[in-house]
Parts: sequence; structure tokens; C-alpha cells
Amino acid sequence: MEPRTESLKDVLSGRVLLICHHNADPDAVCSAHAVKELLETMDSSITAEIVLTGGASRLSRRVIEALDIDVAEEASGEDADAFVVLDSATLSQLNDWGRKISASNAPVVFIDHHAPHPEIIQLGALRYIDEGSTSTCEVVHGLFEAFGVEPSANAARALLVGMAFDSKHFTMGTAKTFKTVSKLLEIDGSVEDAIALLKSEVGRSERIARLKAAQRMRIHSVEDWTVATSHVSSFQASAARALLVLGGDMAIVAGENKGKVKVSLRSTAGFCRETSIHLGRDVAMPLGQEFAGAGSGHASSAGVNAKGNVQHMLGRAVELVAQRLREHNGPL
Repeated sequence: MEPRTESLKDVLSGRVLLICHHNADPDAVCSAHAVKELLETMDSSITAEIVLTGGASRLSRRVIEALDIDVAEEASGEDADAFVVLDSATLSQLNDWGRKISASNAPVVFIDHHAPHPEIIQLGALRYIDEGSTSTCEVVHGLFEAFGVEPSANAARALLVGMAFDSKHFTMGTAKTFKTVSKLLEIDGSVEDAIALLKSEVGRSERIARLKAAQRMRIHSVEDWTVATSHVSSFQASAARALLVLGGDMAIVAGENKGKVKVSLRSTAGFCRETSIHLGRDVAMPLGQEFAGAGSGHASSAGVNAKGNVQHMLGRAVELVAQRLREHNGPL
């Protein structure tokens, strides 16, 4: 990604709403916090507000309090001069705000590190998307450098926390990732502090969800890979990670709540590397489209929000994985 700073300056002015996806995670919240500082530093006429379109995760609430991040649960978008959508690959992740943004004449900027859904590309918005970055916070730091602005100590700490969260406590990343970490540490903070802020005990409900997922697990042998599927009503992402720990090469966990089905997909680093399957682009996106919803994500971590039968969606997800594996392996 080569940031086009002049284009960004041209489209942003006045009241800018920084939009985070529903159940915002630390990467979304921290990147929004840093972007707010960047925009208001580069143009004193800009007033930026962080909007949580569907609340924030429990962990994000702790980060918000620790870093004194000012967020709004509700806001009016009618008089917004521009929107900046962060860490969101589809408009469906924004609840009612997706519709509001689509219907608005105000310019929209997307800052993200996921493979974008076609609807975002069709929107014709200004996009700063780098799938090679491990987090949106890493992308945002690139914008700071492009503008020649040094983050404050608080913003540097926020960027570091967001990067730590999405890189699984810095167990994954590129040379660029760790160069960025080094630059942020020179400003303020420590890796230990960032990781400590993100540590939390797994609650009883989440532990039970993991156990139920294991109890209900079905094992599929797909082209010599082990794909585990299961269903729980909540904590699908945590359950999927647990199934990988149990021995799955890939895990797909779905659950229904209030008529909507959520699917979480996870794979090991070895599965991702050797199969070249991108869970977000190759599985989550087509699955979401097929079941009247939307899907997105990373190569080894993705999610779908849609409507349908849980078992049908799990079965179809396995079929999509099998299809991609056959394409990858080619004819014998």
C-alpha cells in the first residue's frame, strides 16, 4: 500500500465519524483512536468521533478505559462530513451504519488489512488496505509516517496494543511489522505492558462453549487434511481455536442467535502455508454470499454472518474447502 496522502486531505474535513465494526476488538478501537489523533493533528478544523456500531468486546472495554479512549455508542450520521471505516471488510459488520454509509453522499475512507468485500470496492471509496499487514494499527502507523506525523505517547501505546492483539501477542508478523513495533517502542511503552493489558482469564461461559464444541465435534478427512466442525450458540471463534489445539488442521464452528448464524473459521499456519487457501477470500466470502450475508477475514482466520441452517452452512463450508483443495492439488 502506498498511502495517497493528498487524496485523504482532499476528502476529509469538518465532522468525521470513525466507524468501528460491531463488537469492536482492540485493533479496531486502537486504530480509530490513533486515526482521530492523526486527523485532528493534520487539520485543526477536523473534529473526529469514534463510533462503536455494535458495542465493544470485554477486552476492548478494558483497553478503552486504560488508554482513556473517547468513544460513542450512538451518534447521528446525518450531518457527518465524512466517514472513516476501520478494520471492517464488509458493510454488514457495521449493523445499521452500513446502510447509512451507503446512502450518504459524504465521502467514505476505508482503512483495513482484510481482503475487501466487492461491495466496498463498488462503493468507489478511498481505500487504504494492506493485506500484508497483520493489523489495521500497522496500516495506520504507515499513514502517520506518510504524513510525517509522530504519534503521541498515548497513540503509540494504542497502536502497539492493537498490533499485539491481532498478531497474537507478536507470534506472527513480517519484517515490516517488527520494524513498526520498534519505532513505536522508541516513542513510548513496552511489549510487556501491551501484552499484559490484553491478558484475561477465560470465563466459565467461554470454557463451557469450548467443551460443548469438542463434545459435538465432527471430524472430516479432506484431501489428507483434518477439518473439524462443530456448533455452539456463542464464543464460536474461541471454540474454533480450541479445536485446532485438539488437533484439527482447520476448524469451522457455527452458531445461531436471534435468527442469524455466525460462523468462525480458523486454520493452522501449516495448513495456510501448504494449501494456499485464504479463508477470508476463498471460503468466508462465497459462504456469506450464498447464505444471504457476508463473510471476510484473513488467510488463517475468518468469519461469516448470514442466515440459514447451521448444519447446512457447516456442510457447505467443508465443501468449499474441499473444492479449493482439489483445485490446489490439481489432477493426479
